[in-house]
Amino acid sequence: MPRVVAVTGATGFLGRHLVRALAKDGWTPRVLVRRDPIHPLWGDFEVEIIAGDLRTPGALDRLSQGAEVVVHVAGLIKANSLEGFNAVNRDGALAAARAARAAGARFILVSSYAAREPALSNYAASKRAGEDAVSADSPHALIIRPPAIYGPGDTETLEVFKLAASSPILPVLSPSARVAMIHVHDAAAQLANYCKDPLSGLVELSDVRRDGYTWAEIMRAAATVMGRNPSLVRLPRAGILAAGALVDAWSFATRTPTVFGLGKARELFHADWTPSSAPKAERVPSVFGLLDGFAHTVDWYRKQGWLP
Repeated sequence: MPRVVAVTGATGFLGRHLVRALAKDGWTPRVLVRRDPIHPLWGDFEVEIIAGDLRTPGALDRLSQGAEVVVHVAGLIKANSLEGFNAVNRDGALAAARAARAAGARFILVSSYAAREPALSNYAASKRAGEDAVSADSPHALIIRPPAIYGPGDTETLEVFKLAASSPILPVLSPSARVAMIHVHDAAAQLANYCKDPLSGLVELSDVRRDGYTWAEIMRAAATVMGRNPSLVRLPRAGILAAGALVDAWSFATRTPTVFGLGKARELFHADWTPSSAPKAERVPSVFGLLDGFAHTVDWYRKQGWLP
């Protein structure tokens, strides 16, 4: 009998790599998708498909039935209100946990470091609400918080490299803040490893630098792999917060959700996004540090024609 692991959010940036890592570890991945997920990362192994999404009646039950583990990666990163975020990040997580429990499967919730600071943003509040709801319903669940993830296929970090390639200056946020980072291959491998053991509680991932990186280190690393040496300019906190408030006003007026806003600005200026505890149990060590991870990512972007 194949060992089945069910995954929500499988077609997202982290989800795609997680499915591949699970297949490499010998699992049979089963994914919940709205349409046939043809993707180059999945070309050399079989994936079971369950049609639907978190709100499709019976879809989570079909996804979980016969699975050994259910990994809930799906989440919302932009919405017009806290209620909009909660509908997915809280209610969707709870629904997935209940379906896993009914099927007798272990449940892993992929959350976010942002859940540590729910007062910063609606996104952070919704991720914390999802953790709390899952913990109350399924006390044996494992909650995993990844830090900032980058790597092949990431469109957000791509913009940093584009800026590093073309601009004589690079912006730096708070000079004292520290940010944990992890390459998507390492994040996927560590998540897949946690599927093997019946752990519960809370885990915070990071690369080998568990004390994180300063914004200056992150920007210098991006410039280095692009072969550039721009000046670093500190952005004023008040100006970024004001810009976030303006984006929120525009988003409200146009009913167009955006990732950046006042809440995201508060998250960016938070002083400590590093792990708050030691890793739980034995884990797969990270392969990439920041500099070689960025170099690997840029090499992939160039091969795909995303960067010159």
